[in-house]
Amino acid sequence: MQINLQGKNIELTEAIKDYALRRVTNLNKLLSGIEGRGGEVKVNFEVSKSSNHHKSGEIFHADCLIKIDGREFYSSADKEDLYEAIDEVKEILFNDIQKNKDRRQTLFKRGAASVKKMLKGLSKRNPFTSKY
Repeated sequence: MQINLQGKNIELTEAIKDYALRRVTNLNKLLSGIEGRGGEVKVNFEVSKSSNHHKSGEIFHADCLIKIDGREFYSSADKEDLYEAIDEVKEILFNDIQKNKDRRQTLFKRGAASVKKMLKGLSKRNPFTSKY
């Protein structure tokens, strides 16, 4: 897993780096299977402090783009606390990656069941062409 961490309008302290890296590596449960079978995972994480266009308080922005074997998952969040923004980005990405994984597994099982029916002779429908 290749992780790039950037900071804009903010100095990246060791605490911020460590916190962001821990949140990204929490996604490792989902990403480890991809790397195990030879997949490539790239993570671009960016944290920034907004410029002076907000009327009150400091607003922190967190962006994360994860590229997994050609598929891209992106999330961003704006919060008054940097750590809350990083947590929100992590949660959104976790849900998106999990949903995509579940969808692929469901489609695979549905296709396998259709092929099994065709081979048993219970269905005349060809699962590859969707024609009878």
